[in-house]
Amino acid sequence: MLRQALADRLKEAMKARDVRRISTVRLIMAGLKERDIAARTEGKPEGLSEVEIHRMLQTMIKQRRESIALYEQGNRTDLAQKEREEIAIIEGFLPRQLDPAEIEAAATAAIAETGAASARDLGKVMAVLRERHAGVIDLSQASSIVKRLLG
Repeated sequence: MLRQALADRLKEAMKARDVRRISTVRLIMAGLKERDIAARTEGKPEGLSEVEIHRMLQTMIKQRRESIALYEQGNRTDLAQKEREEIAIIEGFLPRQLDPAEIEAAATAAIAETGAASARDLGKVMAVLRERHAGVIDLSQASSIVKRLLG
């Protein structure tokens, strides 16, 4: 389903002559194809699952956010803006992300379920969050919230 959405958005962008959207969608599709090939060599003939594609997109967003910070340090606002535009396009393929209050509620439930009592149990809680909320939770934000709740 997500693969079809990528193809459809690429066609729409080409018809609209939206250069930024075309290049970003092509970049996503190239990354997906590369990871599909790697998955096939690992014995997964169908390629990446939807959840794995969501993780790939989140990684791409994270990379762009890191680039924005570096570009802003170097006073390259033009490049930082380009990265922000790409983030907006990539986010269009992801389901709505949980907001901080929802992450905290999910973290509290996961802590109660796992019986976590200290920061040493962070891994257990994060495993539950990763499993239950794959693709809709910012794991770095969740990690800081869980640390705060456990500490």
